[in-house]
Amino acid sequence: MPRPIRFPRALAAVVAVTILAGCAGPEDDKPGLDIPGGWKAEGPAGTSWPDTTWWRAFGSPQLDRLIQTAQRNNQDIGAAAARVLQADAQARIAGAPLLPSVGADGNASHSVSPERRISGFGGTSTSSRTISDQFSAELSASYEIDLWGRNRSALQSAQASALASRYDRDTVALTVTASTATTYMQILEFQDRLAIAKDNLANAQQVLNIVLAQEQAGAASALNVAQQRTVVAQQKAAIPPLEQQRQQSETALALLLGEPPERLSLGRQPLDELDVPTIGAGLPSSLLDRRPDIQNADALLAAARFNVKEAKAALFPSIQLTGSGGFQSAALGTLFNSANTLYSLAAGLTQPIFEGGALRGQVQLSEAQYQELGQTYVKTVLAAFGDVENALIAVRQTTLAYQAQQEVVAQAREAFRLSEAQYTAGAVDLLTVLNAQQSYFSARDQLVQAKSNRLQAAVALYKALGGGWTAGSVKAAAGS
Repeated sequence: MPRPIRFPRALAAVVAVTILAGCAGPEDDKPGLDIPGGWKAEGPAGTSWPDTTWWRAFGSPQLDRLIQTAQRNNQDIGAAAARVLQADAQARIAGAPLLPSVGADGNASHSVSPERRISGFGGTSTSSRTISDQFSAELSASYEIDLWGRNRSALQSAQASALASRYDRDTVALTVTASTATTYMQILEFQDRLAIAKDNLANAQQVLNIVLAQEQAGAASALNVAQQRTVVAQQKAAIPPLEQQRQQSETALALLLGEPPERLSLGRQPLDELDVPTIGAGLPSSLLDRRPDIQNADALLAAARFNVKEAKAALFPSIQLTGSGGFQSAALGTLFNSANTLYSLAAGLTQPIFEGGALRGQVQLSEAQYQELGQTYVKTVLAAFGDVENALIAVRQTTLAYQAQQEVVAQAREAFRLSEAQYTAGAVDLLTVLNAQQSYFSARDQLVQAKSNRLQAAVALYKALGGGWTAGSVKAAAGS
């Protein structure tokens, strides 16, 4: 049996002193947060947080299919998923020093001596040569005693970074999902505005026909005709820019889906067919567990904290254990007999004495990076609170604006109808009709934009609240 290793007295003394000096790690001085008790903006009452399929609340099967395609094919999500695999591999690499390094070696040799003649009694001679075979097999192992937790800290830092990569992936996925919903709603908005613009053009042409008939009857002047022709031309000119915006929005949507724009095919869906969901904002403190970007900043901060511990541990000695054992024999059949066993064990200590300030500088660098990430963490939390406040304000104000615009459209429609009828009867001049129809045309277009703004504000609130995302699911996936 091999004998136990005995450390030299000098080595034992150094170990005892440095253990006492190095056990204390850095304090976890994670920045404190002043969490408000509620939101400043008034939000919906009596409702719950969104679930993970929040987009289904808009009641659009086509939107459901588009988001599923984006989550499956989007290149940004795919790249973020690849970064998760890279981070997992880095964690495995970082954990390797905590385990022994074992190698194997084996060789065999065959030798033949030159033939020699040997004289014997009676004047006879014989020839002789020597043949020998040598076999050996050996295992070698080395292991660093992690007294100061340097290797453990490196592993914990890599694991925290791997967790941060998962939060980053979910942040990207949430952004892509929200962008897909918003872009789809913009397409529906431009489709509706195009339909209204074409309807307005038809109404303007109808008024022009009335003016032309009155001109022939001597009841309208050439100026009246020119004025109405101007309105018709204006309505025609409004169509190409809307068509351009619609097509460009479809291109943007195709890119979000990870597809060439030529392959995108959308069915016609009026914006009014989409439901406007009611979303509960919950409490500000809950936001810390529901926003993946906050969890990402927290994980990066944890990784930096372990980097500080690793840098401080590098100031202390490292103890390396090495050992080798194997078998050596001139006969292969007896190679693994206990009589042929060879082994050796050794322990060595390396104490950094003068590194030109590099080790101390690394500690200072790691501490400064930790402080920077602490400020980034606080900034991320504050930005999240600001996102929710702005989204709540937008939801409320766009709702009020949409309701007010509905009244504007109703009154403008009635005014246009009355002015057209009275102009035909000769009770009002053409200028009254021109003003009424311009107000009506503009009100209809603004109503579609108000409806789109209201829907997009709901998407922004979903995104600000984390979109149904939960930190627990990511941690569970990372541990599985």
